[in-house]
Formats: sequence, C-alpha cells, structure tokens
Amino acid sequence: MSAPSDAAAASAAPAPAPTTAAASSSGGFTFKLHPLVIVNVSDHHTRVKAQAACSADSSSPSSGPGAGQPPRVFGCVIGVQRGRTVEIFNSFELVLDPVSGTLDRAFLEKKQELYKKVFPDFYVLGWYSTGSDVHDTDMQIHKALMDVNESPVYLLLNPTINLSQKDLPVTIYESELHVIDGCPQLIFVRSNYTIETVEAERISVDHVAHLKPSDGGSAATQLAAHLTGIHSAIKMLNSRVRVIHQYLVAMQKGDIPMDNSLLRQVSSLVRRLPATESQKFQDDFLMEYNDTLLMTYLAMFTNCSSTMNELVEKINTSYERPTTRRGGRGAFM
Repeated sequence: MSAPSDAAAASAAPAPAPTTAAASSSGGFTFKLHPLVIVNVSDHHTRVKAQAACSADSSSPSSGPGAGQPPRVFGCVIGVQRGRTVEIFNSFELVLDPVSGTLDRAFLEKKQELYKKVFPDFYVLGWYSTGSDVHDTDMQIHKALMDVNESPVYLLLNPTINLSQKDLPVTIYESELHVIDGCPQLIFVRSNYTIETVEAERISVDHVAHLKPSDGGSAATQLAAHLTGIHSAIKMLNSRVRVIHQYLVAMQKGDIPMDNSLLRQVSSLVRRLPATESQKFQDDFLMEYNDTLLMTYLAMFTNCSSTMNELVEKINTSYERPTTRRGGRGAFM
C-alpha cells in the first residue's frame, strides 16, 4: 500500500497541469447534475460542521493544526447512464471508519438496497466529498467503490465561500489509467458538466434559497412568516371580491344607481379570470373533444384501408399466373 500512496502523493503536486489539459478530451462523457445533489451535499456538510462546532464547545479547545478546519463529508451519488450521458439525480451519505478510513460496506449495501426499492432505475454512479482540492486518500475510497461501479465518478464540492467566484464550486472527476514513471496508475481527470433542472427541483431550490435567515431567525420562522403573508393576501383578495359581488347584486336589484364605467371595469377584470367552471365551457370543450376524436378515428380508418389495399395488391401480384393451359389459376381476387 505504500508504493501506490507514494506515487499518488508524488503525482498530486504536478497533477493540476495535465488534469486541466485532459479535461476537454478525456472520456467523452456528458454529465448532467441536478440541483438536488448540490443541496444534499451542502446540507450534509453544514450538519457535520455544526455538530463538530457543538462538540468542540462542550470539550476543551484543541490547538492542533486542523482544529479550525471543517471535517470532510463523504457520500454516494446515484442516477442513470444513457450511452455517453451520465445524469446524477440524487445522493446519500456514507460512513467511514475514522481510524482506517475504510468504507462501512454494510451501511452502503443497506442504503443501496433501500434506494433500489424506491428508484429501481437508479444505481450508484460514484461518490462525493467536500474540500478545496483532491486529497491523496481519495483514491483509496475511489478504488473501494469500483466493485459497485467499475468506473465511478467523483464529485467534489468546495465549501469555502468565494464572493468573486461566479461559477458553482463543484468539480466532477473521472479516473483514468496513466503511465507515470513507467508505472500504470489511476489519476483523477476533471470533466465538464451541465446543470439539469426540472420544475419540481426548481421550485424546491428557490424555496430553500428564499428561506435563508437574514435577521438571525430560523428557517421555520421565515417559513411561518411567508405562509402568514400568503394567507393574509388571499384573505384580502376574498374580501374585495365579496365587496364587488355585493355591489353588483345591489345594482341589479335597483338599490343603487347603475354606473356604466364601473361595470366596464368589472367586466374587464372578470375576463382575465379563467372561466372553466361554466356549463357553456364544458359543452364547447366536450364538442371539440368529440370532433377531435372523430377526426383521429377517421385518419386511423383511412390509414388501415390504405394498408389493406396495398396488401391485396401484393397478394394479387404474387399469385398472378399466365393462363396458357386449361385449368390455370388466374388472379386471386
């Protein structure tokens, strides 16, 4: 184990130049990363960092070199692969032995089995971690996952806040076999990726982003205030619609004089609403729907008749014989 680790450590320092150079031409895979994965990894890192801070406050402060550094987190990324396109949908956490750094295989297999019951089409594509750069021990975890996926991907999230950076601090690596000093070794090669967002994920991510506490309050307090504001707006809208309705009923009964300008404004406002609950709309919709179905059936019958006509012509052509002798068979139809 010493030779591979020494070689990995030796190649870790000069590796950025060849890794960056091979980023655009290596593998040829297209990676699509869903925002849910970034949210999960960020949440995992935040929880572990908060737990470490609480444990450090309860115990005596340490003065080691890594005392102020947040602990790294590890997990698996799952998704599907269609040809050369790899789509990462979700992720789950992994448990590592703090002494030896080995994976808890029983926990990984249990998590994988649970996800297979809910998402049968998803399988483990690789793993994720946090940090500013690739560590020497990352290749050991990468090789340990090769029995689950022969070519796993490595997603690295940098939790350090950089206000000048506009891109997401996420990097996806592939592993390639390179010959270094005459010895074949696996190295990480950076790959390009795109962010794929579906409507449900976009709504959830926007919701989480808007719930960030800005005045020291918790997320639950922000959510309660947001829902209270929506409830107040709906209540006010309902009361105003009721006032307009009562005014129109009174105008219809003759209790108050008729105001044509106000009626035009009310008519313009009503036209903006989707009138899908009226009986006329239902009748017109059913009529259009039936007409569309009839046209579809007519097109299917026409297509079927044309196919049958072609089949009859082929049968007549195949069974057609010259009637040179008595009793010879002519056309089939």
